[in-house]
Amino acid sequence: MNDDASPDAALRKRLYWHSRRGMWELDLLLIPFLEQRYDRLDAADQAAYRALIDEEDQDLFAWLMRREWPEEPTRRRIVQMIVEHAESPDNAAHRPV
Repeated sequence: MNDDASPDAALRKRLYWHSRRGMWELDLLLIPFLEQRYDRLDAADQAAYRALIDEEDQDLFAWLMRREWPEEPTRRRIVQMIVEHAESPDNAAHRPV
């Protein structure tokens, strides 16, 4: 039985559902980043990701589509990490054709 009720599992489920924005473009960037990179981030970057997903969709869209960048340095750093992850050749297999 894989019913993990640990605090880490609960946090991971919350992060997953908060990363699903219902906007296809955001989902394509946030979900793969969460699944493939989040666990390898240091504590500060994990906290930045958790704070980022509490932002409004229109702000996330503008930042992740590189129309503008967050002014706050920590937020800018995590946004850049997500964008770079999406553009990396290693992530090409996860992009739609």
